[in-house]
Amino acid sequence: MATSAPTDTATAPETSLNFPDNRLLIDLCGEFDKNLTHIESALGVQIVRRGNEVDILGDEEGTARTVEALQGLYLRLEQGRDVEPGDVDAAIRMGKPAQDAERLKGDQTEMFPGGGYEIRTRKKTVEPRTLTQKAYVKSLFKNELVFGLGPAGTGKTYLAVAAGVSMFIEGHVDRILLSRPAVEAGERLGFLPGDMKDKVDPYMQPLYDALNDFLPAKQVEKLIEEKRIEIAPLAFMRGRTLSNAFVVLDEAQNATTMQMKMFLTRMGEGSQMAITGDTTQCDLPRGVPSGLNEAERVLAGVPGVGMTKFTAEDVVRHPMVAKIIKAYDKHAKKPG
Repeated sequence: MATSAPTDTATAPETSLNFPDNRLLIDLCGEFDKNLTHIESALGVQIVRRGNEVDILGDEEGTARTVEALQGLYLRLEQGRDVEPGDVDAAIRMGKPAQDAERLKGDQTEMFPGGGYEIRTRKKTVEPRTLTQKAYVKSLFKNELVFGLGPAGTGKTYLAVAAGVSMFIEGHVDRILLSRPAVEAGERLGFLPGDMKDKVDPYMQPLYDALNDFLPAKQVEKLIEEKRIEIAPLAFMRGRTLSNAFVVLDEAQNATTMQMKMFLTRMGEGSQMAITGDTTQCDLPRGVPSGLNEAERVLAGVPGVGMTKFTAEDVVRHPMVAKIIKAYDKHAKKPG
């Protein structure tokens, strides 16, 4: 039984749910009812489990959202899928993800072969965990050029790489190209040991990490050797035409205006691009404008260009990350 009770539920109306499969209900509740406790804390309700019945006490909005979350998680278990902490967070944020996906299925059939908002890769299935992530995933499969803008931890790059791997597996593109600016390149880069690959790989490591989440390591190595997957600094893109490829530019706030225009005009026939970045974390020298800021202004509203803006509410990393971002945002708004 979940024991952490909000203070104002004593006189609240009670809503009861019945879950016929007790084994699934145990998985729904989590070890020591930790999933229920998390929902209680997030939505300000009290949840009491008696056998196969769950009673919910709280205000109308909190109760309704709790019902949706519990029903969505139970439906997930009925479909043979696990419930992890991230899935509980997603259910709290979005209600009934499975039923919502079914309701919108006709809107996505051409983007997802199996319908729904899941991105299937060789190693795992990736699901949006916020409404903004859901809109972003939809945009990635619908538009030729997509911008994912917002703070760290919102899944901008992770989802873009997942989409690229999915399209590659399905045969929609022939190769994947992942890039990011090596801001400290130039003279300082030359003092690092090793050949050029050794020098730039530290800047590219986050992209390798994302890629290895979706494909077996040996397959990644083979595809890199065959040049079907390429991970390279932004400076290496000049003069190229990128055809039949899924292209991701990460940390785009560190691209200059000239670099951004150069990169965007590399797009060739049959290609799709995802540009991700956080304009509040620009590492360019003082006085050098970010090409991402300008691209956002210039390309907003252009047909075929998707713009998704994330906020601290979309952070799916450690909960402390969202608190840090909100604190910095609040501090930035203070006068003086």
